Order: sequence, then structure tokens, then C-alpha cells
Amino acid sequence: MAMATREAYGKALVELGAKNKDVVVLDADLSKSTKTADFQKVYPDRFFNMGISEQDMMVTAAGLATCGKIPFASTFAIFATGRAYEQVRNSIGYPHLNVKIAATHAGITVGEDGATHQSIEDISLMRGIPGMVVINPADAEETRQAIFAAAEHYGPVYIRLGRMAVPDIHDQNYKFELGKGEVIREGKDVAIIATGIMVAIAIEAADKLKEEGIEATVVNIHTIKPIDKDLIVEVAKKTGKVITAEEHNIIGGLGSAVAEVLSEEYPVKIKRIGIKDQFGQSGSPKELLKYYGLTAEGIVKNSKAILKIS
Repeated sequence: MAMATREAYGKALVELGAKNKDVVVLDADLSKSTKTADFQKVYPDRFFNMGISEQDMMVTAAGLATCGKIPFASTFAIFATGRAYEQVRNSIGYPHLNVKIAATHAGITVGEDGATHQSIEDISLMRGIPGMVVINPADAEETRQAIFAAAEHYGPVYIRLGRMAVPDIHDQNYKFELGKGEVIREGKDVAIIATGIMVAIAIEAADKLKEEGIEATVVNIHTIKPIDKDLIVEVAKKTGKVITAEEHNIIGGLGSAVAEVLSEEYPVKIKRIGIKDQFGQSGSPKELLKYYGLTAEGIVKNSKAILKIS
């Protein structure tokens, strides 16, 4: 069943709230969109609408964390990382407080809202803050388990969530492990390392490549920081060629992180698929993904190029 990761976030918060009384939720007047309204209905005394005041929300979350609470500060990704960057860096990151930042509507698939509401720099901004864990789940079950893992981890965590529905990749037997990647498909010709909504698209691309006799390894990197260096090096050694796929600027995101690992540990040829240092545009999510080449066809084309197959 397709479900947006923001929807899964709202459901996970309700489940988590029953198990951990220290969990509190803050929102910047977007609870119907971020789905924290689900938590508000069940635990109204542990929910705080901070209004359209993201900077205040981050500082308040920091204060609650100093009192032993586990705050989930929730808003759109562009506002969580852009408008409130200084508060996240100095009030949460610098003192290494136990705040979880849940950023919905990330990437270009916000759609018609356009460039001002599309966050394609957020991973770059958050992974640059010392001690900040950065998670970008691929589907509903992974989101659910990531929320629980974030609550159990002491320290600041950034969780990137999307607006549009994404297909299920995992079931309840899946075991999310913070900082560990996941091999979804095995193949010897090329490794496709993807994150977030691009994981399902990478699987689709691997199916298309298989029809042409090309075997692709597909890796899900849900935790971009700390990144699973061992797995990235392992698949690079196995295939010798790496494609990265992300719904984010190619500068500072997954592709950059993978390139940093391989340039130091095991240099191989890399092709980064993402938004090529451009702002987003207004359009439907499907139209925008196609415009920026974030499709199975785009991954296939780049895989053939790196393999020098016409």
C-alpha cells in the first residue's frame, strides 16, 4: 500500500507516545500537513503549537530537552533547515541536545508549491552540523522504525519526510538499524546507491536493466549521517561503478557523502543523479521527477553511460 512518509510519521508518533511518556511534539502551525495532528488528538497535553515561528519552536524544543523530554519539532523541511538554521545549529547542535527534527514536504515532490517550498539543500545543511544524525527513510515501515530509533538515540536527529505517497518496500519483518545501509538487490555490473523516495525508483531501474542483461546492486542508504562506509566500499569493490540517486541537490547530499567515502577508501567511477545545482519549479511531483531525470529511465540511462553501453 502506498503511503507518504509524513503519514507514517504521524502514526508512529501516536504509537511511540504510548510507550514513552517523555515524548512531546511541537509544530509550527502545520499539524494537519505534517500529520502531528494525529498525536495532538491522543495526547493534547504533550502537544505544542508554536505558531508560524520555527526559530522559537527549535529553541523551545531545546529547552524541553534540557528538562528530560524528547521533543519532536515538526514543520516543512524548508523552514526547519532554512528559516531556523541558526537555532538548530547553536541551540540544538552545539550543546548536543536530545531534539528530533521531523522535516516533512522535503525535496521537489512538494509539487505545485514551487521553489520557495521545495527543500533540496536540507541534507547538506544538516549533515554539516557536528553530531547531527540525518535519516531519510524510503517508505512507511522504515519511517516507523526510524522514528523509534531516533527516540532511543541520545542527541540531535534530523528526519527527512516526503509529501507524496511512496510504495511499500519493507514489511514488519524489516529491522532498521541506525547508520547501517541495506542491500535490496544483488548484482555485479553496477551499484545503485539510493535514498528516500529514490529507493523505489532505483528498484524499478534495476528491473529494467535486468531485462537488458545488466545486473545492478541496489543499496538503500536511509542514514546519510553517520553513513555506512563499510557497505559503500563493499559494493564499490564488487561492481567497480557506482550511481547515486537522491531527490536533493547533488551538492552536499547523498552523492557527495558517497564520493567522500570512496575518494578516501576505494576510488571508483561515480555518477551522481539528483538536482544539478538548480532551484525547483512548479509542477506535479511526477512531472518534476521526470524534468530533473529522477526516474527509472534516468537511472538506466546513467547506468549504461557509466558502463559505456549505448
